Order: sequence, then structure tokens, then C-alpha cells
Amino acid sequence: MRNLLHFNNLILLLLVLSLKLHAHEGGHFSEGAFLKVWHLKNGQNVSGNFLYSTKSEIVLEQIDGNLVKIPTAILAKNDLTLAQFKIKKYAEIHQQYTQRNSINNQVPFFEMIDIRSFGYFLIFILILLLLSKRLKNKAYFLPLQRVALYSFCLGLFILACKSSSDVTPAGTTGTNTGGTTTTPSTSIGKTSTSFIDSAFAPYKSASLATKWDDTYFYVSSNGIPAHNMMVGITSWQQQVPISQPYTGTNHWSIPLAPVYAATPVSTKTNFMKGAVALAVNGIPIFNALNNRGEDSFLIGELDQWGGHCGKGDDYHYHAAPLHLSATSGLKAIAFALDGFAVYGAKEPDGSTMKTLDESHGHVGSNNVYHYHGTNDYPYVIGSMKGKVTLDPSTSAPENQIIPQAFSNPLRPALTPLNGASITAFSAPSASSYLLTYKIGTKTGSVQYSWTNANLYTFVFTDVDGKQTNATYQRK
Repeated sequence: MRNLLHFNNLILLLLVLSLKLHAHEGGHFSEGAFLKVWHLKNGQNVSGNFLYSTKSEIVLEQIDGNLVKIPTAILAKNDLTLAQFKIKKYAEIHQQYTQRNSINNQVPFFEMIDIRSFGYFLIFILILLLLSKRLKNKAYFLPLQRVALYSFCLGLFILACKSSSDVTPAGTTGTNTGGTTTTPSTSIGKTSTSFIDSAFAPYKSASLATKWDDTYFYVSSNGIPAHNMMVGITSWQQQVPISQPYTGTNHWSIPLAPVYAATPVSTKTNFMKGAVALAVNGIPIFNALNNRGEDSFLIGELDQWGGHCGKGDDYHYHAAPLHLSATSGLKAIAFALDGFAVYGAKEPDGSTMKTLDESHGHVGSNNVYHYHGTNDYPYVIGSMKGKVTLDPSTSAPENQIIPQAFSNPLRPALTPLNGASITAFSAPSASSYLLTYKIGTKTGSVQYSWTNANLYTFVFTDVDGKQTNATYQRK
């Protein structure tokens, strides 16, 4: 009986050792291992070492062991040349085997396991043979016990093989009632900073600057766009646009390595406070719904450019800033705070916009997700496709994403002015604005100016001609 116990323990030890060594997490890379960085045509990068290929795709193994499929058509010129060379060598080495049409087809058995795992397989077979001789005497196990042992051992081995041979494609397609959708890979290469910076480049000025580190792309701005503001608002809370200190440590932060959320967080029931994206002209984009859960566009809160001012006199968009495409062309018009780009009415290659999913976007030809701005709800983002960190001091629906920049209120928030429609907005000087509104046929205005010391003077003229003055010092 003791010999049996030792023999049984030996079986389990060898099989568990095989599982641990073969089906380990993290791929086949040791700490500090070199990973090739593959450059895509759109400026983004994907890290991973060449594993195998088809005629039109390469499969990369990433640091965590994930396998990612990259179509050669989206590779930058130099990396395309390298990929073609490796594809040719791979075909020469494996010419005796049938060329796979896609990585989802059956893979030859010898490629599913390496030499080490195959050795463990031989050990497994040897043990079974030894057991079969021993069990002829029926001295060690009853038939039912033998079946259980064989099943357990075989299950362990199959699990080890499966862990190492699963491939996570960069995109797989499926259908729903909305048309073709794409399920992205859970692994995304770090976004190229030059790709993001090029989107902001047309709008850079003394009031908009960019920089970055290994984690975030940072944008500093004063929150005032080059276009006009406020005209067309019919539901006005008497807030006006003033410069905001989105600078220093209060800058906007765009993640450089976005990660797909297991469950995207919906903007219908979340993020009714703070921004969800940043337009490339430095203006934040808020949820389509205001903090009361109303569609800001439909109730007349927004101007002709899809924006208005919050209680902090901070100008921001609630609708998609599609007008930026006139300057940006086919480049991104915004970046969500989860790190994914937002495009206008066309795909980045100029083709017609493809079907959008519930998050208001889809996976692009580079196998990375992006959003689109439209003229219909939710306008920009239906749910955050990428992982975001929620501010622990806020709760749904008025929760918000962090990190993000925050406005610095200058004066107490006012109340809505019933029946007012903003008809004009101008800059009489470099340091003053004049807002004109109407209630019925009568006209009122707000004129305000500021000094270099951030002293603001307001002159309010109501529709009956009564004037009220106020002065505020920004700290």
C-alpha cells in the first residue's frame, strides 16, 4: 500500500510540474527581455515578438503571453519590409505543412506544444503504460478508481496544452441588430505621442501646449476656443465664458496605453459631472446629458458649436465638435479620457463611417478602438470603452473621471434667465467680451473685462435698461 501511495504521488507531481512549467502566465519572456516595437501607419505602436505568420498577417507574442494578430497592410514601411522577410522565412521552414488561411484555423499539433511539453507527454504515456501493467493484478485500484485517475491526468495535460496555444486575435467579427460589430483584443500597444500631438498641432498657440511622459499625454489650455461662443443658446443660466487655468498640474491627461474595460461604463447613468473627453482645440467635452440627466442639445442649452458654460463660467462642449474637421481633416477631433481617439463623420482613411456600437465607436483598421462624433445622441461617447478611474468623492450619476483638469470658479453661480436667447457674442478688446441676449423683443447684455492681475469687472444690463456692476478677483 505504501508503494502505491508513493507511485500515485509521483504521477501527480510530474503532471502538476508539467502544467506549471508549460502553462505559466506571462508568456516565455524573462524580466528585461527585449520586445520588438512594431510601428503602424496611423502612428500607433504594438509591442511583441514575431511568433508565426500567414500570407497577410503576423502573430506577435506579447510580454504577458497574449498572441496578437496584426495585418501587414497596416504596418509602417520599414516594419512591413521586416514582416515580409519573416513571412518568407516562416514559409520556407514550414513548407512541408499546409499554409494556414487564418490564425483561427487548426494549427499543426507539433506547433501547439513545444519540445518540453512534448517530453512531459511522453512521460505521461510511460506512466500510463506502467500503471496498466500494475493494474493487471487488480491489486491497486478498482475499475472506477482507474477511470477517475486517467480522466484527471488527461484533463491536466489538455489544460496545459490549451493555455499555451490560445490565440487572442486583434479583432473578431460578429453581428447584432445594429450590423457588424468588432470585439477588440484585450492587448493594445501604447499610442504614439506623435500621433496624438499631430492632432493638436493645428490648434497650438500661446494658450495651448502639449507634453508627455511614459503614462500620459498632457494638454494645457485656457479653455477658450478660437471660434465664437454662446450664440444660439435658448436656455441660459447666466454663465459666461472666462479663461480657465488648465495648466501646471491642472492639465488634461490622456492615457497613452488604453485598456479595454471588461464592462464599459454607460454615459446614460454616469459621468454627469466633469469631462469625458478633450477636443483637440483644448476644450473639454462633457456627457451629452447635463447634471439633471437632460439632453443639453435638445433643451436648448448649447450654442451653434455644441458648447456652453458651466457654473464655473467654464466653456465646454456637450455635443460633438464636428466643426473641427474643417481644420483637422481626417485626424482625430478629440481624445476620450480613456485614451481612445474620437473622429468626425469619416473614418481615418476617408471612407464612410462604419456602423457604431453601443459605445458610439468601433475597432478601426489598425485593430484599435475609436469613437465617432455624430449629430445624434449620444453625439460622442455612449459608454467608456476603455478602463477609467472614478473619483471616489463622487457617486453616480454625478460621478466623474480622474485625473482631469478642473475649472476655477470666479463668482457664485447664477440662476437660469427664463425666456432669454443669446443673439450675439463679441470681443470689443483683447481683454473684454460682450454678450447680448433677448427676451421677447427687448435686449439685455453682459459686458465684462479683466486685467493682467486677474481682476474681473462685470456690467449687467437687463432688458429694462437697469445696470448692475460687480467685481471679482481670481485667486
